[in-house]
Amino acid sequence: MRAARLFFTEKLLDWNLEMNNRSMPWKGEKDPYRIWLSEIILQQTRVEQGWPYYERFIANYPTVSDLAAANEEEVFRLWQGLGYYARCKNMLAAAREIQQTYHGQFPNTHDQIKALKGIGPYTAAAIASFAFNLPHAVLDGNVFRVLSRFFGIDTPIDSTAGKKEFAELAQELLPKDNAATYNQALMDFGAVVCKPQRPECSSCPLQKKCVAYHQQLISLLPVKTKKLQIKKRYFNYIIASWKDKVYIRKRTADDIWQNLHEFVLIESKEAADSTQLLSGTDFKELFGTTVYEITRISKQFKQQLTHQTIHSQFINIELAQPTDIPGYQLTPTDTLDNLAFPKTITTFLQSKTGLLL
Repeated sequence: MRAARLFFTEKLLDWNLEMNNRSMPWKGEKDPYRIWLSEIILQQTRVEQGWPYYERFIANYPTVSDLAAANEEEVFRLWQGLGYYARCKNMLAAAREIQQTYHGQFPNTHDQIKALKGIGPYTAAAIASFAFNLPHAVLDGNVFRVLSRFFGIDTPIDSTAGKKEFAELAQELLPKDNAATYNQALMDFGAVVCKPQRPECSSCPLQKKCVAYHQQLISLLPVKTKKLQIKKRYFNYIIASWKDKVYIRKRTADDIWQNLHEFVLIESKEAADSTQLLSGTDFKELFGTTVYEITRISKQFKQQLTHQTIHSQFINIELAQPTDIPGYQLTPTDTLDNLAFPKTITTFLQSKTGLLL
């Protein structure tokens, strides 16, 4: 086992030196703020999607102090389209904590970094090793996959025992004086060689001692015990306008899209017919006897989240007079560009059936 571990680390570092040409704007970065920003953006986000967001955030907020002082609405607007908006909320909170507690200087110990809002074990290890070369092993999806396949480990990676086993192994493999280079190499290797689908086994420098390759277990590893359950939700948005204003609210409940804005929402258990919807109890509770005219009914829009599929339809109505809709504010339509909306709403607004076009 010791020989296999030495082989693994040596070959991985050789590959990184001779063959790793994966390019990303934050790769090799030593500024902990920029490393942290990239890691938060890349949580649940592909590199290709997160790249332009990273560059825009750096351009708008070049230091953690700039981010700490930023207008919350502007930050959410910049984040719009990345999803998982709790990341953005936690990022702002952490930036303000760094400003207040550490006077704008990013903390430089693993424990201090991990204590910041929204930073878990992986992100703390990444920042600590990349920025300060501290000996903490990273453990993300790429690392789980590479270690599971090379060492032939079938302990489920989403189990308590699996997380402990892989964390201990990752830490044992880590060259203590070269943590930053090794961690980056391991993640890159999982991204470009030991890929989830169609891994490059024929040219893999670890092939000689890879258990999964020799025992034909590539497609079976890593193991997960939990099957992802996708929930379907049906959002019926009533775009209720009066003159040049429309009813809007900010989502504050402990649900998806917290802190983003939306039109008047009626959620149904299944796809709803617009006629039945507008004559239903939920609509009457919101609008009472207010006189209105239907001006437009959109097609169905779909947004896929990790655990949910959101089906949305938009119904434009013009009110004869303003009314009181609890939780919603009558907002000028020419200010909507300054508000952050969920992707499904921005997709609608930018379509030919959108409110603003």
